[in-house]
Amino acid sequence: MTSRNAVPSSTGTQSPWPPPARQTALQQALLVCGIISALVYAAMLIIVPVFWPGYSSASQTVSELSAIGAPSRSLWVALSRVWAVLYAAFGFGVWLTAGPNRALRVVGPVIIFSNLIGLFWPPMHQREVLAAGGGTLTDTLHIIWTALNGVFTLVAMGFGAAALSKPFRHYSIATMVILLAAGALTSQQAPGVNANRPTPWIGVWERINIGVWLLWVMVLAIMLLRLPLPREGR
Repeated sequence: MTSRNAVPSSTGTQSPWPPPARQTALQQALLVCGIISALVYAAMLIIVPVFWPGYSSASQTVSELSAIGAPSRSLWVALSRVWAVLYAAFGFGVWLTAGPNRALRVVGPVIIFSNLIGLFWPPMHQREVLAAGGGTLTDTLHIIWTALNGVFTLVAMGFGAAALSKPFRHYSIATMVILLAAGALTSQQAPGVNANRPTPWIGVWERINIGVWLLWVMVLAIMLLRLPLPREGR
């Protein structure tokens, strides 16, 4: 193993030598993509609804923005492709940074795989179509994809919690609890979407769900950017 000797710094304190290795420029760029991806998705939640007059972010789901026939579908799909590239790059960066950390080596591939699955996310029909009995296989698959995405997100958070410090572990667990609670509240009102009934707060619960996930991605990226890399033994 490489030995570390304490050497005096300019402030008079002892500093380890050699200093801990840091990520390469490529790794740093890929990890920063995680922060950018979260900001892009948050911007999508704010900007895209503007292109659908009458859409309510409080009482309608995010999936309705990309529903078949929705006026906002084309913009959402276009921006989601940009987000997908950034998020996949982040997953690759997590994997490159993981080193011998087995738990962290799971997080990157899970992010990449969930992202690939998300590229083929079947769209739902609009509420009026569903209420009139116009739902098809794509609506069923949309629900399955939503459930799978939730599982992948929890898996990534679980292994991420095990990979890093105790404070981050506690934060990740709290985030997962909020995800499950907000998801349960969203699911309670989900039947109202198919029946075209009022669904007050369904958009709020879903955006809380998405918001804590995006924040977790940003915190994970920042943690990894600050994480010293292990040096190879000599």
